[in-house]
Amino acid sequence: MLSIKKINSLFVMVLLAAVPALAQQTHTMNLDSVLQRISNNNPMLQQYDYRTKAMDAYAEGAKSWMAPMVGGGIFMAPYPGARVMEDGDKGSWMFSAEQSIPNPVKLRAKEKYMKSKAGVEQAAKNVTFNELRAQAKAAYYNWVVLEKQLDVLQDNERIMEFMLKLARIRYPYSQGKLGSIYKAEARLHEVKNMQEMTATQISQQNVQLNILMNLPKDQKYKIDTTVMVMNPGHQHTVVDTSYLTNARSDVRQLDRTIESMKLNVEMEKLERKPDFSVRFEHMYPRGAMMPQQYTAMGMISIPIAPWSSKMYKANTKAMNLEIQAMQREREAMLTEAQGMAESMALEINALHHHVENYKAKIIPALKKNYDVTMLAYEQNNAQLPEVIDAWEALNMAQMEHLNNLLQLYQAVVAYEKEIER
Repeated sequence: MLSIKKINSLFVMVLLAAVPALAQQTHTMNLDSVLQRISNNNPMLQQYDYRTKAMDAYAEGAKSWMAPMVGGGIFMAPYPGARVMEDGDKGSWMFSAEQSIPNPVKLRAKEKYMKSKAGVEQAAKNVTFNELRAQAKAAYYNWVVLEKQLDVLQDNERIMEFMLKLARIRYPYSQGKLGSIYKAEARLHEVKNMQEMTATQISQQNVQLNILMNLPKDQKYKIDTTVMVMNPGHQHTVVDTSYLTNARSDVRQLDRTIESMKLNVEMEKLERKPDFSVRFEHMYPRGAMMPQQYTAMGMISIPIAPWSSKMYKANTKAMNLEIQAMQREREAMLTEAQGMAESMALEINALHHHVENYKAKIIPALKKNYDVTMLAYEQNNAQLPEVIDAWEALNMAQMEHLNNLLQLYQAVVAYEKEIER
């Protein structure tokens, strides 16, 4: 049998092993931590890092030359069976080597173009992060409201249980109606059903955040329910096109794309410059009396020829038109974003006013009404249906307050997504 000392030691070890799991379950994850984990671990963002590295790798090879060509064969040899009069008629064995020499100006232009595409991929990463950040904020704020709703429902459960307890005590003394007891029981079950639904919705938000952070789907943690949202009316930043030009990642991506297209135009224009090649051929005669011979040639392309210049001229024209189209798109994007930001700011101010109204005026008034009615019921001056009606009015106001709070959070998320904050 194990001694008492060994049993105590084993018990302590079990407790120590359970501490990390308990700490993991009770760990509080604030919004900044969530966004940081998404930035570091989300696979959708990591793909852009690899694409950027791929473009950098392409740029490293942009200044490479074509591989040299070597060959061998027979030069000016007679067909089998033909009559050979002299050694010179026997032909020669020929070995050749050829190397294309691209224009260095073209290579430098290609390298710049490939490097610019890496910037486009990095800008695309920021666009995706803005989308994921908005999703994370929406899920986090939804969770915050659901936690507040769960607190309200738990208070409602205690209230309904207390009312039901009083009604059951008073019924035998003819101080209450049986229908009122059944009504209170129904309201209590409704509250419990809403608690289960709210708990399920909290689990859904938990899973959504885990997916965005690339964490195990079943990992549990708490959130900071005291998180505050911004009110655009109290912000001193002027959201104009200048601000949006620097703030919005999709505008920066479009700018990087335009810059890359301009470099591509420059690279296409350089097609009018010539390329070079050299070729060396050595002939080893098949006749003993003939000397060894060689041929050395240098060649240059003539891209300005009318039948070859049409292609790069047409490509240059088409690319310039695409750049003009993207510039117009950029202007429209900034104008639309500015209008959306101003409209969203007005909506947020209105929602913020509604939330404060419910919090400071409506709910306290209905709470006083419920307290007064409950006190009257306890003193036999009111009936249970009156108490239930007062409670339902308070409960509806609390839920409406939370609905307005959720709308406020969602509007803030949309606004921050629009202005990239």
